[in-house]
Amino acid sequence: MREKRIKLSPQLRTDLTGYAFLLPNFLGCLLFTFIPVLCSLVFSFTDWDYTKGLGNWNFNGLTNYIEMWTDDWFLASLKNTLVYTAAVVPVTICLALVLSVIIDKYCLAKLPVRLAMLMPHLSSMVAISIVWVMMYSSFGPITQLVRWFGVEDVPKWLADYTWAMPAVILMMIWSKVGYAIMIYTSAIQGLPTELYEAADIDGASEIAKFFKLTVPFLSPTTFYLLITNIISSFQVFASIQIMTGGGPGNSTSVLVYYIYRSAFGYYKMGYASAMAWILFVMIFTVTLIQWRGQKRWVGY
Repeated sequence: MREKRIKLSPQLRTDLTGYAFLLPNFLGCLLFTFIPVLCSLVFSFTDWDYTKGLGNWNFNGLTNYIEMWTDDWFLASLKNTLVYTAAVVPVTICLALVLSVIIDKYCLAKLPVRLAMLMPHLSSMVAISIVWVMMYSSFGPITQLVRWFGVEDVPKWLADYTWAMPAVILMMIWSKVGYAIMIYTSAIQGLPTELYEAADIDGASEIAKFFKLTVPFLSPTTFYLLITNIISSFQVFASIQIMTGGGPGNSTSVLVYYIYRSAFGYYKMGYASAMAWILFVMIFTVTLIQWRGQKRWVGY
């Protein structure tokens, strides 16, 4: 006897084909994102030392979440993260906005300049960090430039408790500004030229057009860059690990680096998971506040 075959409609076949292509991504997200996130939430309520094996833990309730607020390294890392974000994000956005307008109006070779500005974003953060470590060395170009200006007692930059964080911030601004310029440049191409022509007829200056037309029109782009840069600043890790290792002392230790250090240096996986969830709550809260203020920010 012939086996009966289930007849599928063309639409159902198309849907199943699409789901089949999406299935590997869904499985990847489930296995490597959602399940680890739920596991970290469970671990955050334990004292698990992963070197003792899976299952060798004791549930300690909210102990990890309470103790971190008396941990000097956690508080210093939190403070450094906020300082880093407050310095990198506004400077990067403002500098990118000004440079993108200048390049669009006055630069002859626009494409090569934009590509050159974008290269740091395309390069590996590991490679960038290593290059900047050499630039900050005793015989590096930055140190020599400062000496050329007449400063004899040049700080040791990454080895100086006071100057280590500003040195990292300068490098990160340099590496991030190119991407922001690219985003602003794409938005500038779509600005209505009629309003600028009308402003020229009215005798408006370039500065007046910048603040009265360009800045308001680019508000949605600025809002997007603000959100993405704040989130990425909260998650900074590679540059800190390579350039300073969180030092000297705790002067450049940030939350993600301290989470990594607690988990894989001190083997406190439960404590590290608790700090990771505090970081998640911070990022989620900032994102919610920004989205609530989106309509006023973009002028809707």
